[in-house]
Amino acid sequence: MIDCFVIMGVSGCGKSSIGTTLAAQIDARFVDADDLHPQDNISKMAAGIALTDADRTPWLETVGRAFAQTDGALVIACSALKRSYRDTIRDTATRPVAFLHLDGTQTVIADRLGGRRDHFMPTKLLDSQFAALEPLESDETGTRVKIDQTPPAIVNELVAHLKKEPI
Repeated sequence: MIDCFVIMGVSGCGKSSIGTTLAAQIDARFVDADDLHPQDNISKMAAGIALTDADRTPWLETVGRAFAQTDGALVIACSALKRSYRDTIRDTATRPVAFLHLDGTQTVIADRLGGRRDHFMPTKLLDSQFAALEPLESDETGTRVKIDQTPPAIVNELVAHLKKEPI
């Protein structure tokens, strides 16, 4: 049974709050991948500059290493927007990783981002996030949950999925 999970999706979809709650419910440790970004990446995003794949690769490898260096269950909130990003995490993790995609419309997510006050990711980068987003493919381990429901309902759906299909 897999005990490594990435809560994925565009900025503002609820990765951190859902990931924290899910981790508590499944007795896992939680890490926010935003805390693993090098300062250069944070500075670029805060200035409204979208990261390049070259900017992201070392960060994604750090995310994968967090799985490789942890015993037991771990949930990491990480955008993991492209298949190649998820491949980097999987390849570096050395353990099976499942991706749990928090899926919402750009309108819903823009409203959520507009209400944020303490985050470095500006709303104007949301277009680039949706442009980069590649949904999970059939050969990738994971599931997709719509976020047009309450956070407890989202977590309950994820937990029910994990119990029904221990990924």
